[in-house]
Amino acid sequence: MQEKFLVKNKIGDVMTDSFDREKIIEYLFDPVVSSILSELESGGKDSEYLSKTLDISNDDIRNQLSYLIEHGFVIESNDEPTVFSVDEKKLAQVMEHDENYQSAVDGLTKLDGFLN
Repeated sequence: MQEKFLVKNKIGDVMTDSFDREKIIEYLFDPVVSSILSELESGGKDSEYLSKTLDISNDDIRNQLSYLIEHGFVIESNDEPTVFSVDEKKLAQVMEHDENYQSAVDGLTKLDGFLN
């Protein structure tokens, strides 16, 4: 399902971005992509650090993140080495509007309540 979101670019102009929400969710739950994103939670990391830490080549990192980069969920610098970071606001916006994700979170919260 193609979704349109209003997003502000770096200079503050509002623009729309069309992307497949289900495809974004698929990428986020992919084991390789999620391991990369977990490394980016605390801030941007350069490709060499990610490559060493995750034992993935720089090209594979770029390929795994390509759709997320294309739609602005992951930001790729032009520096050498390349630095990757996450647009947390944009990512949160998608996750907040995903019923399946919210149902999974609610289920895990409920399960946690039963176990404790």
